[in-house]
Formats: sequence, structure tokens, C-alpha cells
Amino acid sequence: MQTTTFETALGRFGIGWTDDGIARVQLPGLEPDALLARINRAGATPGEPPNWVEAVIGAIEDYADGEQVDFKAVKLDLAGTPQFHRQAYALLVRFGYGQVTTYGALARQLGDVQLSRAVGQAMGANPIPLIIPCHRVLASAGKRGGFSAPGGADAKMRMLALEGVRGLPGEAGQLGFGF
Repeated sequence: MQTTTFETALGRFGIGWTDDGIARVQLPGLEPDALLARINRAGATPGEPPNWVEAVIGAIEDYADGEQVDFKAVKLDLAGTPQFHRQAYALLVRFGYGQVTTYGALARQLGDVQLSRAVGQAMGANPIPLIIPCHRVLASAGKRGGFSAPGGADAKMRMLALEGVRGLPGEAGQLGFGF
């Protein structure tokens, strides 16, 4: 896997790719050394992004600028990802900009509402946040639920606010991003 970092209006992101697709995204919020260590873990090395990765970086920059972006066509490399997680991610990538769902709704689509906790674990292990939009998954009754990226659930709410999602408990409103 090769990686790079890049600056956006929200802060510095990290991205990792293989020949098969995007394999890793690190959201802003880490100090520069921590970001490099995190994005380059498990043998990944810095590299020069090919054109198709540059296009994904451009889309992330557009998102950070507040533009409506659709990541559905991005090639993903989920090698080593458990099958259940892949199934949950496949459902989740269908949710576009500003659309939300719940852990329970995804669990029902996967066959059993009792899988809600497993869906939450899959979201917490998501290696490609934003592109696989785990920030769009809420707890029941519109509660925010968890978010394992820097900034936690507050960052999740700020991302949803950027997408125009309003009226949620604990809504971030016009606060700065502070990833």
C-alpha cells in the first residue's frame, strides 16, 4: 500500500491505496507525526498518487469545501476486511450526501435487527471513513451514536451539518470543524 497526506479546508487527511483501490483514509485531527504513523502503519509507504487517486483526493477536497460529493464510484480495496463488515459497507455506500440511516436499519437490511451492535463494530472498524460514510449512521431515534475518528461524535455531527443534515440531538450547527 502507498500513502500520502494532503491539506483540505477541514485539515490534513491521509489516504492509502493499492492497485485494487482506496484501502485507507485518515480523517483530520491528528498531529502531523501521528497522522503519518497512522496512515503508514502495517508496512504502508509514502508514494506518489496515480491520476485516479488524485481524482479521489480532489473529491475529498471538494467535500471539505462544502460541495456535494458522491463517492459511490470510488474503487475500494477491502482485502482483509471481515465479510460481515463488507456487507454492511456495501449497504452504507448507497447513502448519499446528507442522507442518514441507523445501526438498526442497516442490521435489518442485513437480516436481523439484533445485528445492530455488530453493525456498530463494523462502522468503528471502517478503514475508509468518508468514502464509506460511517458518519451517516446514527443510533435509534436520531441520536448520534459513536464515531471512532478524531473528534468523536462531535466530528460526526459536524460532518452531517456540513452535509445539511439538521434537527439532530446534539447538532453541531455553525461550530467550527475542529477535527
